Amino acid sequence: METTAEYTCAYCGEPNLTFIDLSAGGQQSYVEDCQVCCRPNILYIRVDEETLEIEIDTEYEG
Repeated sequence: METTAEYTCAYCGEPNLTFIDLSAGGQQSYVEDCQVCCRPNILYIRVDEETLEIEIDTEYEG
């Protein structure tokens, strides 16, 4: 099951939309390029498995 969530780019501060695979577990991390400045962000995703509430933290890659 997939859903979308918004995160803020660690470089330019612009909001971005990403797809979250809810079946991949409660804690996930991966790299995704910003849709505005094209720089790579490391996304740390936490999914509350009861409420399916999503929290995303970002940091610079490198």
